[in-house]
Amino acid sequence: MESVTGETSKVWNGNRMNWFVRWKRKIGEEVKYLFIERGFLLFVVGFLLGRAVVLSTVSPFALSFLASVWLIRKEKSFKVMFAVVAGSFTLHWQQSIFVFVSMLIFLMFAFLFQRYRDQQKFLPFFVFLASAGTRSIMYSFSGNIDPYNWMMALVEASLSAILVLIFMQSIPLLSPKRYKTTLKNEEIVCVIILLASVLTGTIGWQLSDLSMEQILSRYLVLWLSYVGGAAIGSTVGVVTGLILSLANVANLYQMSLLAFSGLLGGLLKDGKKLGVGIGLFVGTMLIGIYGNGYADVTPSLLETAVAVGLFWITPEAWIRKIARYIPGTNEHTQQQEQYLLNVRNVTADRVGQFSDVFKALSNSFSQVDWQEDDREEVKERDYYLSNVTEKTCQTCFKKEKCWAQQFDKTYGYMEEMMDGLQDGSLQHNRKLKNDFERHCVKPDKVLEAMQHELSFFQANKHLKKQVLESRRFVAEQLQGVSEVMEDFAKEIVKERENHDIQEEEIVQALNQMGFEMDQLEIYSLEPGNIDIEMTLSFYDYKGEGAKIVAPVLSEILNETVVVKQEEISPFPNGYCYFSFGSARKFVMETGVSHAAKDGGLVSGDSYSMMELGAGKYAVAISDGMGNGERAHVESVETLHLLQQILQTGIEEKVAIKSINSILSLRTTDEVFSTLDLAIVDLHDASADFLKIGSAPSFIKRGDQFIKVESSNLPIGIVREFDVDVVSEQLKAGDILIMVSDGIFDGPKHVENVDRWLRRKIKNMETNNPQDIADLLLEEVVRTRAGAIEDDMTVVVTRIERNIPQWANIPVVRREA
Repeated sequence: MESVTGETSKVWNGNRMNWFVRWKRKIGEEVKYLFIERGFLLFVVGFLLGRAVVLSTVSPFALSFLASVWLIRKEKSFKVMFAVVAGSFTLHWQQSIFVFVSMLIFLMFAFLFQRYRDQQKFLPFFVFLASAGTRSIMYSFSGNIDPYNWMMALVEASLSAILVLIFMQSIPLLSPKRYKTTLKNEEIVCVIILLASVLTGTIGWQLSDLSMEQILSRYLVLWLSYVGGAAIGSTVGVVTGLILSLANVANLYQMSLLAFSGLLGGLLKDGKKLGVGIGLFVGTMLIGIYGNGYADVTPSLLETAVAVGLFWITPEAWIRKIARYIPGTNEHTQQQEQYLLNVRNVTADRVGQFSDVFKALSNSFSQVDWQEDDREEVKERDYYLSNVTEKTCQTCFKKEKCWAQQFDKTYGYMEEMMDGLQDGSLQHNRKLKNDFERHCVKPDKVLEAMQHELSFFQANKHLKKQVLESRRFVAEQLQGVSEVMEDFAKEIVKERENHDIQEEEIVQALNQMGFEMDQLEIYSLEPGNIDIEMTLSFYDYKGEGAKIVAPVLSEILNETVVVKQEEISPFPNGYCYFSFGSARKFVMETGVSHAAKDGGLVSGDSYSMMELGAGKYAVAISDGMGNGERAHVESVETLHLLQQILQTGIEEKVAIKSINSILSLRTTDEVFSTLDLAIVDLHDASADFLKIGSAPSFIKRGDQFIKVESSNLPIGIVREFDVDVVSEQLKAGDILIMVSDGIFDGPKHVENVDRWLRRKIKNMETNNPQDIADLLLEEVVRTRAGAIEDDMTVVVTRIERNIPQWANIPVVRREA
């Protein structure tokens, strides 16, 4: 029974809480609708600005506010005009007359010129004329015509024109539709001026001997210094105090009080509302005692206490909503990050859509109905035989007998003869010829027609095969692009993983060693793809990043970590930036030796060593057909295209086919290129060799030699070809020798070049890649008595295990 009662009580309390939340939300929506949508906030602001007067007689705010509202929210203009006039009437009847007449003159100008575009440019001029004209009329009726009054009239008109430009940037924030989520510094100052001008309208209002404008101005400083920090707080204090002091000279010292309090409050904002409030109390006491003595400090402290009390009861949610519009705040940063997140997701979706499009195109090109191949073959044969019979049997008197009564026999003879013509066996098949001569009355004419039509049949068949191969090639290319874009989309949407445990271990270990860490960012801890950035402080940097920090990370992450990038501060105790990443298990050392034909400067051979990312290293040699500048251009362009395509992540076979297609379709000249490509995975030393028309390569493993060769035509000779990939598992200490045709065909009077090259390499008393390349090229040239009859290139690569320079440093791990 008690449990049932407890459950009922919980349900009732939950319902009551939900009702309270709904009621609170509904009240908030109603207030927002009344003040923002219906424009009641504009009426309140207009009423207070109608009361605002500076320098005793100058009232530039009312007319400027109406002009801004007329430009931005024209439908509210007449209601705002009524509110402004009502506010001015509470101050003095002469003030209300000036405000009313100046507004009428402004509206007259606005309606006369409303058909012109860009009224925003003319608006300050209209306001100036309306203000100056109204003051002139009033001075003329009162008889107060003297230089001082005329000067004040010009000052008032000029201020009104300037305030129009300021209010035009502030009024949109009071509108229901705000398209900008960030305010510029100039716009923030404009809003502050508007708020300070509104506070001027509260001068003279008292709350038990406490000035309302002082309470509200300090409340405003508290709010904005808490939101924007010291810079915004001090700015608000200066602007608000200046405008209030213009309205009442007795408030001149308030500018120092508000500015100093805003600065202190911003500096103490980390203490939340309490810290900001303490800053205002300290500023009030210091400026109050220094300005007017101890006697006047008590009312000022009471005004500060009321402002702090109002600030403390202000809901935090209201303050955070305002903070979103001010750059530099955490709320603004979070909103920007959310915006970037949305942009990232949209970009990933678009990239994914493009990937799907390319995949669909690939499928459409690769969809070949292989089941209908036999039917297509039969159709082609029937079409071929029908063309033959049309030219021979159509006018024959035995047509009815051959094709109606003996169809199978006649068709059989024709098929056998067709097959014999295709494979060249018909001229030796005398039995088939004799049988057909006994069956047909025009055997020679039929044979001649079949030979004539066979060329068209074979051409058509070859054309269809080329189309099919082209479709398959395009499908492979589109599939490769689709896969690359799909991987890219996944990388875009990949969220940064949480590595709290590893981050805690790293921070603890470095703190125990006495390092001062400012920032640590862990982007990836995948094996072989570690990515960590940190900022550390050093008094005198002596390479601690590579000597200490990297070994500590290696011990914690159980993988060799090295410094990829470092930026050292030139000052003592400055902060240094480090980027750490995974060290490769294997490293490559490469040597190159090459010579142009006849000792020239331009070689038709080109070579390249490139990092492909993801721990892959590529070595390539391209030999342009022939010698000289043209061959050099072809080989260089082949390697350039290869590097550009491979670095996008497209599969090697598809990349080479793409290069072949580009080079073969680009020109009709018979200029081709060979390609010798080796791609080594530095994580496990596996290697893929793609040899396109190139000479064999050799792998030296101790006294053992492994020959790597393939039979692919040079690039550009045929538009479609299959790329054979040869895979080998390399080991530490292996030496890879890649040569161009000039080296392989260079030795003179050598019958077995393979054996000769193996013997020369084996007899070399060095494992340095550069020395091997130089000695091998020299040996080939010596066999030719110093003559260089072709471009020669030798690329030698040695693979070794990567031994880190510094050993791991053991750390004390935190017990789970």
